[in-house]
Amino acid sequence: MTDHLIIITRYPQVGATKTRLIPALGARGAAELQRQMAEHTLAQAQQLMAQRSASVEIRYSNGSPSQMAQWLGQQWQYCPQGEGDLGDRLIRAFTSAAQEGKQRILAIGIDCPELDTARLALALDTLEHHDLVLGPALDGGYYLIGLQRPIPDLFQGIDWGTDRVLAQTLAIAHRLGLTVAQLPPLADVDYPDDLPIWERVSGRSLPENTERISLIIPTLNEAARIQATLKGVQEASQAAWGVEVIVVDGGSSDATPELAKAMGARVIPTKPGRANQMNQGAAAAAGDILVFLHGDTLLPPKAITHIRQILVQPGTIAGAFELQIWGDQPGLRLVEWGVNWRSRRRQLPYGDQALFLGADTFRQLGGFPDLPILEDVILVRRLRQLGTVAIAPAAVSTSGRRWQKLGVVKTTVINQLILGGYFLGVSPQRLARWYGGDRPTAPPGTPPQAGFPEK
Repeated sequence: MTDHLIIITRYPQVGATKTRLIPALGARGAAELQRQMAEHTLAQAQQLMAQRSASVEIRYSNGSPSQMAQWLGQQWQYCPQGEGDLGDRLIRAFTSAAQEGKQRILAIGIDCPELDTARLALALDTLEHHDLVLGPALDGGYYLIGLQRPIPDLFQGIDWGTDRVLAQTLAIAHRLGLTVAQLPPLADVDYPDDLPIWERVSGRSLPENTERISLIIPTLNEAARIQATLKGVQEASQAAWGVEVIVVDGGSSDATPELAKAMGARVIPTKPGRANQMNQGAAAAAGDILVFLHGDTLLPPKAITHIRQILVQPGTIAGAFELQIWGDQPGLRLVEWGVNWRSRRRQLPYGDQALFLGADTFRQLGGFPDLPILEDVILVRRLRQLGTVAIAPAAVSTSGRRWQKLGVVKTTVINQLILGGYFLGVSPQRLARWYGGDRPTAPPGTPPQAGFPEK
């Protein structure tokens, strides 16, 4: 058999494959898609082998020979890709195949679901009369490269992973005087926007174990702000799959529930109390990841990306965002600095920083303690005993209304006294009365605070 197909792939290790799709699918969903796409590509290779005399070799990374054989079967030839960049690995693959007597050699990845048996056969036939065959990818790379013999120069000095790969390869081929043929261009599936290609070609929906995210927003009389908050959620999750939004309303006397429903959120009525509301939302949530967002707080644009990428880091049990406070009162920037320093150095973010964690972890800890105040502080301290509480490199923007009402110094002093009182054994109920209730509320018709966007 002189025709030879090299398939470049990874073992579908969670968190280490298809990482650019983790923001949309989560780590498990991205790994499952890697698995499905590799199996889809191998099915095309099997059909090629049935039609003509061709051998297939799988060059893998991340896994072991036993893992690969357990996944794809014993019938294939497996070889580790080895060290170096993609160019180094391709040089080794082509050289090894040529040393075994292969005369028409193709190398492909598993990222292009439209690459079918007919195109593979066309590439092999085209190699009869050309030194080099390329399958251009729409992103500026190539999904297939075919050679009659190893040509190491083709893989050197290439900016792998950029939109210059194809152009640089063609320039080298021209300089070497090679005869070149190009197949029709096809699209790779590398980013969330590419996922409809996979669904269309494969006829499959997205992986069932795509990690779902539930955003839980406790509200009480937030009509002046809830639309801005939900719009921020929509913008943060527009490129993500499996995101649900749950507004848990504690008996608003304004139009908060109606406005939330109009924005597409699921609304659950319950008794007031932030801890109770968040626990009720978590109980109703379908997500594998829970995000607790205050009703007067805006997520950063890439929040879902940060959440999924942080929670796949080894040893990380939960996360939150840096804090930005809307307003221009003297001292607010100093408050922000102090909060962000405490969050990063001591792993002690508070609830207004949009805490997020796995649903299983949340249930393991019994949820938020059913207290009128400091429920977030207590939960975070419990989380620190299980692992790292990481801080995303982006900030949520929260209303500065309490600082505006009481002043920056007075609010900061009160917050520290409340914390000190708790650790000295003062009951949370008494602390809540000192603080002024479970949370500040806005009467119906209150306009947005200065600096907090209306839309």
